[in-house]
Amino acid sequence: MHDIQNEVDARGIEIDQVGISGLRYPVYFEDGHLRQEGIADVEVTVRLQHDRRGTHMSRMVALTHEHLQRFDPRNLPHILKIGADLLDAPALTVTVAMPVSTTVVAPASGAESRQVHDVRVEGRWDNGATTVITSVTSDVTSLCPCSKAISEYGAHNQRSRVTLAVTGHGDTPYPLPVYDAVHLLERCASAPVVPLVKRPDERVLTMQAYDHPVFVEDMARDLSLVCRDRGLVHSVSIRNLESIHSHDAVAHIAG
Repeated sequence: MHDIQNEVDARGIEIDQVGISGLRYPVYFEDGHLRQEGIADVEVTVRLQHDRRGTHMSRMVALTHEHLQRFDPRNLPHILKIGADLLDAPALTVTVAMPVSTTVVAPASGAESRQVHDVRVEGRWDNGATTVITSVTSDVTSLCPCSKAISEYGAHNQRSRVTLAVTGHGDTPYPLPVYDAVHLLERCASAPVVPLVKRPDERVLTMQAYDHPVFVEDMARDLSLVCRDRGLVHSVSIRNLESIHSHDAVAHIAG
């Protein structure tokens, strides 16, 4: 059968990225700290040579089925090399996005619940060089220092959505595991978000937030400072879902 994708293209235009996106596939995430099964959103693209009419997208699904169903980010450089050879591509990008959860223990009652975090791992192989960016998004609590300072009692607080992206290269593609990233996000906040709380827990969390007020700027800088101290190439993005304003407060640091 004639392979139309392998036809020569005479227009002489290279395509930066072409492939598949929005492929939902069962994935077992395992990185030595977390082991969880879920449905991931997978994207696979290649850089297509100027003289190739098309790429082989069915091979991208095959790559997902054979090498991503049991997904360890530490193995992504090897998977990228396999994919680049399979697709005969000078550059290949694979992205796996899925929710994972960690156990949260309420501070007073000791009640356990599960907190969900959004994880996105993007790996790129480009002529032998590998880059892996792992992004973790989690919710925390922040309390406004200004509100605390000017009020006779109380202060407004809100849920904050924090994203930390860490870049790995070569022999260290995954320098910060998801589990460790989650704890770094919590450290920059006024208090954690706990799904299951009893009244004694609510008291503890409310007072903890009141004792540790932070602006969105404070959280961004504190998180970036910890990453700099660890020598991590990183970026930070925070959105405060403000409780007394009609807008959100945001902060971004591109490391």
